[in-house]
Amino acid sequence: MLISAQHKISIPVRKILVIQLGDIGDVVWAIPAFWTLKDAFPQAGLSVLVRNPNGDLLLDDPHIDKIFQVDQQSLFKGLQLLKNLRREKFDLLFDLRSDDRGAFISFFTGAKIRAALYYTGLFWRNRAFTHLVDPPPVKEKISGAAEQSLKIIRGFAIKETTSTPQIFVAEKLKDKLSTLLTEEKIETKYGWVSINPFSRWSYKEWDMDKWRQLAFFIWETYKMPAIIIGSAMEKQRADALAAAGRSPIYNLAGKTTLRGMAALLQMSRLHIGVDSAAPHIAAAVGTPTITIYGPSDWRDWAPPGDRNQVVLPDMDCSPCHKKGCDGNGRSKCLDNLAVAKVQSAVETMLNKVVSDKS
Repeated sequence: MLISAQHKISIPVRKILVIQLGDIGDVVWAIPAFWTLKDAFPQAGLSVLVRNPNGDLLLDDPHIDKIFQVDQQSLFKGLQLLKNLRREKFDLLFDLRSDDRGAFISFFTGAKIRAALYYTGLFWRNRAFTHLVDPPPVKEKISGAAEQSLKIIRGFAIKETTSTPQIFVAEKLKDKLSTLLTEEKIETKYGWVSINPFSRWSYKEWDMDKWRQLAFFIWETYKMPAIIIGSAMEKQRADALAAAGRSPIYNLAGKTTLRGMAALLQMSRLHIGVDSAAPHIAAAVGTPTITIYGPSDWRDWAPPGDRNQVVLPDMDCSPCHKKGCDGNGRSKCLDNLAVAKVQSAVETMLNKVVSDKS
């Protein structure tokens, strides 16, 4: 096990595996690392290992040759995955996270060079790798969502070619989703906006009635309906939101795959959401975004560029990094966030989008 801020690759690299067993947003922000490695070793086959179904977002990416997906499965399937990975005989492996599962899989692949970040105190996890990158002290905490992956790559004298993720969407998939919009009788003459009001954590959510007010403003001003995107687990809440609105709100939560969601997001004029996976996907497919942040720090995760805006609470305690106020799972900073503030951001973005289209 070699620990250094800078390593050298002195073997032929024919096959590369990158492991990213985080959430959807983690996979999206690992894309710059995937591309950087493919650009550095264009002759090598690039494989990625992610949690199921997160790999669906990468199916149309020409930089990636193979996608392996892992989930909570039977022992037999888990052993079969390890067997398949070992059969690949990878020369170079990067594990982009600090969890034990990725370290365990990394070790059993038998890859010649197994690389990851060095973490103090994780002795057994660190022992799974042949090379550990010990990055120099960070001058400031905020460095952007792609940085954790890229600083591992830089530890092997490989300079990133991009720090901005891009998700490819096949045209045939967008055609399929256009058919779905027709079947759902959604009026798209002037375009539409996508919204994701939901998060796995309630302390990141904004009030549902305020979403209804925002959707009404967009419909009255731009004649654009709001389409709720999300998972099947969010369908019931999305149904309630759509049914109670004064303006057209359509619920497509759970009606698409993750790959289909990416296509829908690319087709929308603007995406508006809370701190969850959808804004990362939307920005990566090129759709302007507005993301509402509360206790979490937007500087860690928000997509960069003037096509992506954040709306922040006016309370000085935000971001506090806490999971709600007073132990009730809700955040006062978001509960107090006025519709008018989000509406102003939407107006600025949609006026620009409409102007660019004309």
